[in-house]
Amino acid sequence: MQAVSNYPIPNTFGIDAKAKLFIEYYSLDELRQVLTEHKNERILHIGQGSNLLFTKDFDGVILHSGMARAKFLDDETVEAQNGLRLDDMIAQLTDMGYCGLEKLSLIPGEVGASAVQNVGAYGCEAKDVIERVYTLDVETLEEHVFSNAECQFGYRDSAFKHELKGRYIVTSVVYKVKPGDAVKTREEIIETRNGKLPKVGEVGSAGSFFMNPFVPAEQANALLALYPDMPHFEVKPSNNLKQSQTTSNYIKIPAAWLIEQCGWKGKTLGGAQVWPKQPLVIVNANNASAQDIIDLAAQVAASVQEKFGITIRPEVNYI
Repeated sequence: MQAVSNYPIPNTFGIDAKAKLFIEYYSLDELRQVLTEHKNERILHIGQGSNLLFTKDFDGVILHSGMARAKFLDDETVEAQNGLRLDDMIAQLTDMGYCGLEKLSLIPGEVGASAVQNVGAYGCEAKDVIERVYTLDVETLEEHVFSNAECQFGYRDSAFKHELKGRYIVTSVVYKVKPGDAVKTREEIIETRNGKLPKVGEVGSAGSFFMNPFVPAEQANALLALYPDMPHFEVKPSNNLKQSQTTSNYIKIPAAWLIEQCGWKGKTLGGAQVWPKQPLVIVNANNASAQDIIDLAAQVAASVQEKFGITIRPEVNYI
C-alpha cells in the first residue's frame, strides 16, 4: 500500500488538483484496511480519472487500485482486476487470439470504470460482454457479486452510478470472450479513433464530453422535417430513459452533429476548446482551468437547447 499527502490527482484533463491523501492499494485486504481506517472521511475511488473534472483540491482520500491482473476462468470468460487498463487487457486478448471486446479498443480508463460507466463505442457496450461484477461492500467489507442484470446497465449508465453509488467498490469484472481473429478490427478501431480524437497524454480531455441524447420519436420527426440530413437511430427504451419510456419510441441523435450545426467546432473559451476533429470532445488546449471547461460546456449545451430544443448532458462528472 502507498499513501501520499497533497498528491496531484491523476486525471486525463490535465487539471491541477491535489488530494489531501492519495492511497493506492494492492489487495482486497489492503482495501478493507483503508476503508476501516478512513471510514469517517470523504473517500473517492478513481481509475485513470478519464471521466472526471476536478474543480478544486479534494479534501479527503482518493483511492486507486494497483490490482491489475487478468486470468481466464475458462475458454469463454476472463476475470480482470479493477486497476487493469481496459485497452491493455483488450490488446492482450487480441494478441492471444480472442475477440469480443475489440470495439472498445483505445477507450481510456480501467476495468473497474468500464462496469460503472458502461463504456461503449462502435455499436458495442461493456454490458454486452460483461457476465458479472465483483465488488466490496464499503459498509460490511464483504464481497458481493452482481450479475449483468443486477447491474442495471443503460446507456453510459449502471446501478453503480445511482442506488449503489458509494456503497460498493468494483474490484473485478468477468467478461465473455471467444476464440477469434480480432486484429484487423482492433487496428481499424484504433486508426479511426486516432484520426478523430485527441491522444490521451498529449492533449487533455475526457474523450466524449457529452452523451448522445434520446428524444421522443415525435420530436425527432419534427426535426427531420427541418433537417432531412440529420443522423438518427431508432432505439428501444431502456432503464435510464425516464420520459414515458413505457409508451413512446425514442430516437438517438448524435450530440456531435447537433454541436457542429451550432458552429462550435474548434471554438475556444479561455484555455478550453471544442476539438476541431470531433465536436463531442472538449479539450484542455491551453492551460485551461476547470471553470473554462465547465463554462464552454454550458455554452455548447445552451446553444443546442436553443436551436434544437434538445438537452445534451455531460458524460463527465464534476468533482
